[in-house]
Amino acid sequence: MNRYETLADIWFGKIVFFDFSIEIRKIIYTTNLIENLNGKIRKYTKNKMSFPTDEAVTKSVYLAIREATKKWLMPIRSWGLILNQFMLIFEQRLRI
Repeated sequence: MNRYETLADIWFGKIVFFDFSIEIRKIIYTTNLIENLNGKIRKYTKNKMSFPTDEAVTKSVYLAIREATKKWLMPIRSWGLILNQFMLIFEQRLRI
């Protein structure tokens, strides 16, 4: 009847995000962790205007990530369920 698809119909049909379960989507759509990590990396690298080598940049980013992950103490809710879902979805890529 309606010759125009609604935005929701287009969105749900095109976005792969909705192929995942609600538990996985909750992890994916949370960007606070990513923004926090980017801030830590910026903090480590902002004092240097240039790096002598690509390896120096890689080491600096590695150290920033290592320091940031020391503070990640909260477990992911329903991680066992999510891990099992990942193992089913990505069986060729995820080996445990």
